[in-house]
Amino acid sequence: MFGDYVYEKSSAPYSNKVLLVDNDDLYQQVDYTSAFSAHGFEVVVYEDDLKFRIQYQEKLYSDKDKLVVLAHIDSYIPYDIHRRLRAYEVSLERLFPKLNADVLKEKTETELDLLSNVYPTNFDDLRSRMETDQFLRVKAYAKANVQWYLEQKLTDLMRRVIGAKTHKDWFAIAEEKSRLDLLAIQNDIELDTTEINSVFQTYALEQFGKLSQAIDRDSPVLVSKAMDYMHEHSEKFVIIVMDGMSEFDWRILSTSFNGIKYEQSAAFAMIPSTTSISRQCLLSNKYPSQLMEPWKQSKEKAEFIACAKSLGYTDTQIGYERGYDANFGSFVRCGAVIILDVDEMVHAQTQERIGMFHDIKLLAGQNKLSNMVRRFLSDGFDVYISADHGNTACVGLGRVMGSGVEVETRSHKMMVLKDFADKDSLVQKYGLIEYPKYYLPKEYDYLICNVGESLDIKGEAVMTHGGMSLDEVVVPFIKIKAVRNNG
Repeated sequence: MFGDYVYEKSSAPYSNKVLLVDNDDLYQQVDYTSAFSAHGFEVVVYEDDLKFRIQYQEKLYSDKDKLVVLAHIDSYIPYDIHRRLRAYEVSLERLFPKLNADVLKEKTETELDLLSNVYPTNFDDLRSRMETDQFLRVKAYAKANVQWYLEQKLTDLMRRVIGAKTHKDWFAIAEEKSRLDLLAIQNDIELDTTEINSVFQTYALEQFGKLSQAIDRDSPVLVSKAMDYMHEHSEKFVIIVMDGMSEFDWRILSTSFNGIKYEQSAAFAMIPSTTSISRQCLLSNKYPSQLMEPWKQSKEKAEFIACAKSLGYTDTQIGYERGYDANFGSFVRCGAVIILDVDEMVHAQTQERIGMFHDIKLLAGQNKLSNMVRRFLSDGFDVYISADHGNTACVGLGRVMGSGVEVETRSHKMMVLKDFADKDSLVQKYGLIEYPKYYLPKEYDYLICNVGESLDIKGEAVMTHGGMSLDEVVVPFIKIKAVRNNG
């Protein structure tokens, strides 16, 4: 894609020592250097002469080591270092000389990927803004080109899925999957990514119980560690819990965050991915088995306040609200805001993912979330945005009636049983999966629907949650620091 295009245009295919002079600071916007890494190059961002000599002098003079040095045009590089490197200017004007570079500077990595595929077929001078815009619209973003691109990217992603071992691998896969799903929806292209959910489900069944031991400087890993994480990284913070928001939904909502500087990571919702369990865990620092009422939400606020107090906050320093008009006084240092919009869209959805796309796009256009974030930032709060669970498309297997289900939930993806004699018949009839009870009360048994299936009316297409697919379990964890956004 764009990285491969830069690689081929540079001197890297015939030199082991390459200097990339990045005049447009593209490397800060687009990860094109990964293409060089894939060809065995070590990529070094050049800072200064002394530091470079200490760390890379030996590799610079080695015939075996492959080295790419990334520098800006203003960087001072001594002659003896420069002469060992074959230089190439990385700029949009140099890479696409027949197009308007100013227009291209406004484009995303995905758009540059699409452009890289069709630009070699262009032989005309299209350097006016209008001609460049038309070329992008008619050629680069043509449906056939987008479909080819999606197929290539899905193939690449499946290779990563097969080799995925760590939580970080799955966080990155979930983010990329959401990007491809969104691009497919926007261009009315069928893209089947369900196999990714199936592979993740196997990972969850085998590894989810070990995630409480994982440590990550960028993420709480499990939502049940979110309060600890935020307390350690912020003196004054608000957590906005977007009930039911998936990575796909956040990708759309984030388009309204122009001018807001944020960092994106992810976290695992609890399984089963129901609101009562996962949101209470997010707000309480507890696992499901430790909650006062794991299957009800009546204790949610009490759980949050108790957690905040255990972290050292006083009553006057704790705030809990619902809705976009939430506002906290000057004494509050630990706040939580619950937003229900996305989950309500999920449960009312009749048009599956395309319906969610249009509903979330409308919500993003209203700027209610971004305006609330800006208000909290101006009040000096660090803002975190996450979700208790995501959502996924399913087809109903049929409703389970009069079966002695112990706990009723809004989710139709799972069943909670206690002393239930005929569990095996339910497993066999509906193809349910018995969940290993990770972090859950042990007195119950847990049956969860397979990927793409739910206990709704037979044959009915729905959006729902409660299972253990990637779309439901990996949720965004967004970090927005006041100090970076208040000038």
